[in-house]
Amino acid sequence: MKYPLFRTLLICLFFGPVVAIAQQDAMFTKYMFNTLVYNPAYAGSHDHLSINALHRGQWWGIDGAPTTQTLSVHSPVNDRVGLGLSLINDNIGPTGSTQVNAVYAYRIPLGAGKLSIGLQAGVFQWRADWSKLNFFDPQSQDPAYREMQPTKWLPNFGAGLYYQSPKFFIGFSSPHLVNYDLRKKDATEPDDLPAAQIYRHYYAFTGVALPLNGDALVFRPTLLIKNVGLFGDAKNARGRIAAPTEFDLDLALLFSQKIWFGVSYRSSFQAIDGTSSVDSGDIWAGLNLRNGFQIGAAYDYSLTDLQSFAGGSYEIMLGYDFSFHVDRIITPRYF
Repeated sequence: MKYPLFRTLLICLFFGPVVAIAQQDAMFTKYMFNTLVYNPAYAGSHDHLSINALHRGQWWGIDGAPTTQTLSVHSPVNDRVGLGLSLINDNIGPTGSTQVNAVYAYRIPLGAGKLSIGLQAGVFQWRADWSKLNFFDPQSQDPAYREMQPTKWLPNFGAGLYYQSPKFFIGFSSPHLVNYDLRKKDATEPDDLPAAQIYRHYYAFTGVALPLNGDALVFRPTLLIKNVGLFGDAKNARGRIAAPTEFDLDLALLFSQKIWFGVSYRSSFQAIDGTSSVDSGDIWAGLNLRNGFQIGAAYDYSLTDLQSFAGGSYEIMLGYDFSFHVDRIITPRYF
C-alpha cells in the first residue's frame, strides 16, 4: 500500500535526514496492563506465574497508523528472584520493530513491601520498506532512503527499580540503555547532520490504593511520566525537535475486587512550539474473573486535530494468573 505524504509525516520525522528526537517506544493507555514491558523490576511481583497479552490500534482509521502487540510472562522463582520474558511488536507505516527481552529481578524485603532491582537483555530488530511511500522528490536524492528495505539487528539492555507494598508502588526504569544509529551517513553528508537513532527512554510511575468502603470500593490514582533524553530542553542547539516530557494521570475505581473502571488524561509538561501539549482523554475498564482470567479494554479520544481524521485509539488486553484462588487471597492485589 502506498501511504500518502501527510500520513507519513511522523515517520519522516524519525527517519529523514533531519531527525526529530521523539517518543519512539510504543505508547499504551493502560500501562498497568503490561508493566513488565516498561520495567524489568516488575518480574515476579504477582507472586505467581502471570501471562498478559495486549493489542493497541492507534489513530484508528488512518492508513499506516501505529499498531502494537505485547506479550509478557513472569513468575517468582523463590522469595527473592523473579524471571520473565517480554515481546513487543510495533508497526507504523512502512517501518516496524520487534524486540524480545529476558528479564531478571532480585527482590528485597523492605518495610511493608519489597524493593526489586531488575535487568533485561535481548534483541531489537528495526525494519523498513520505503517502497510503500509516495516520494515528492526522486528517492535517489535523499540518502536516507537509498536502501529500499533496511533492517537492523541490535542488542538491547534495560534496567529498573520497583517498590511495591499492599497499597503503594513506585518505580523507575529505562528499557533501552544504549543509543544506536539506524543508518550510516553517506560520505557526501555534512558531519554535523544528525542521523536517525534509537534514543534512551525513561519511565517513572507511582500509585496508591485508597479504600473508600473496605475492599468493596477502592480508589487508585496512578501517575506515569515518560521522557526521552532525561528531561532535556524541547529543542537542542541544532534545532531538532525533541519529545516533551509526557505524563499520564489515571484515576480508577475497583468494585468488589472484580471490576475496574478508570479515566485518564495524557499531556506533557512542555509544548514543543509554544502551543498546547494536550494529547488525549481516555476511558478504560477491566474484569478480574474468579478462575484467574483478566480482560480489559481502553479507548483514547484525541484532544488534537488528529481526531478530525482518526477514530481515536483502542487497546484490548487478555491475561491469566496461575494458582489464583479468590478464597485464598489475604491481601487483595491493586497493582
